[in-house]
Amino acid sequence: GDTGPNTGGMGAYSPAPVMTEEQYEFAMTHIVEPTARGLAKRGTPYRGVLYAGLMLTDQGPKLVEYNARFGDPETQVMMMRMESDLLPLLHATATGTLKGHDVTWKDAYALTVIMATKGYPGDYGKGSEINGADGLDTDDLTVFHAGTKRDGGRLLANGGRVLNITALGNSVREAQDRAYRGVDAVDWPEGFSRRDIGWREIARERT
Repeated sequence: GDTGPNTGGMGAYSPAPVMTEEQYEFAMTHIVEPTARGLAKRGTPYRGVLYAGLMLTDQGPKLVEYNARFGDPETQVMMMRMESDLLPLLHATATGTLKGHDVTWKDAYALTVIMATKGYPGDYGKGSEINGADGLDTDDLTVFHAGTKRDGGRLLANGGRVLNITALGNSVREAQDRAYRGVDAVDWPEGFSRRDIGWREIARERT
């Protein structure tokens, strides 16, 4: 794991205990909140989703990048755990009335596995047929489509990262097991996925 060319992300899990409450507070106090204040001070207050890409170092969290959008595939696991209705939160963000809104989360772990077209992140083909993805959704598993299209009754790959098989569990290991059962139920010879998403946290769960 963790070798090879750079990708847009091949999986994620939430919550991530590797980031402690202390590190979270540091990131908000020293990175995110100063950014928001700086934007407002220069007359360009920001309303929207601000995704902070962080690296955890011996000196604390360090900012790698900002994106003015939801993270992918991080958002998929957050959506699985979110109990609150997302739409009112988005509306409140856009109208500047977000203060006072609370977000509630399921007391569970979520893990997502990306199914990508063979060749990704290099050259890859489009148009291969995917079977078995329809009808997989349950209360504990959701298939998020990222790079697919419909051709009549057929589901076709139309990108590099194509499907996000996302599952809930009482532990990262349980969520991983459910997600990979979903992956294995998809009949797509031209697709592939990593088989080690969440392995570090699962190793910590075992100790």
